[in-house]
Amino acid sequence: MSVPAVQSMLVFGASSQIGYCLLPMSCDQGIRTSAVSRAAHDHDDRVRWLQGSLPDTLRDEFADIEAIACFAPLDAFATWLQRANLPSLRCVVATSSMSAESKRESPVADERAIAQRLRDGEQALARACEARDIAWTVLRPTLIYGVGRDRSLTPLARRAMRTRVFPLPPGRGLRQPVHAQDVAEAVIAAMRAPQAAGHVIPIGGGERLDAREMFARVRASLPHRTLPLRLPRFAVRATMAVPALCGPLSRLDRDLVADNGELERLLGVRPRGFHPDASAWRSNEPAASREHANAIA
Repeated sequence: MSVPAVQSMLVFGASSQIGYCLLPMSCDQGIRTSAVSRAAHDHDDRVRWLQGSLPDTLRDEFADIEAIACFAPLDAFATWLQRANLPSLRCVVATSSMSAESKRESPVADERAIAQRLRDGEQALARACEARDIAWTVLRPTLIYGVGRDRSLTPLARRAMRTRVFPLPPGRGLRQPVHAQDVAEAVIAAMRAPQAAGHVIPIGGGERLDAREMFARVRASLPHRTLPLRLPRFAVRATMAVPALCGPLSRLDRDLVADNGELERLLGVRPRGFHPDASAWRSNEPAASREHANAIA
């Protein structure tokens, strides 16, 4: 079954790292793109920027929107979707997180609450779409990197560039970082794949590596030499007494990966391996923008 190409798209969370990759991609493919942001944006000839926030945002401006990509909290988006005027909408693709599963049994109550909220948001979105006969797909990414806007590897790299010291915690757990552009490509693919409708699809990078190797590759990508500071395991165990650090550190020996089987079978997307780019660490803007274009996980 072929699906007509999407002609118009609305993006929530357009200033996120996935949104930053998606906007030029959608414009290059001739999709009329509107983007919602809480902050005002400069004029852009290719993207119509709208200022608003979920669930209370602009209304009655989306009569011609055929698809929505959402990188914002799903519970707020589902609330907005239930009352929005969207007569042409036929598909929604949204991102959740693999934290919906990996933090489900966390020893930290706040992390268990995050996992529950993610799962509740996924279910709320499914109900809102099914009530209006709108196809929906949810992507669950692993740790996202690549454009210098993540809250995990990028702060670590920038701190190391300032201090010239790179802490290397112990960790045997496998990691599968996924590049933001690969997630954006999966979003576009899902909009064109009727077989993906009604699925929650994990998406990880094309390579699994242990936490120590992941941190070592980030250090190797830096533009300046740094002193490796290997943290002994007993020090990590002692630090776990700090509530804010207990969750991230307790996962160092756990595998935080995704099975890309459905991603490849339903969407034909095969993400790249983990090759961090030094230019993303240096700049406040994603490297992808110059080419036109979540704590330790």
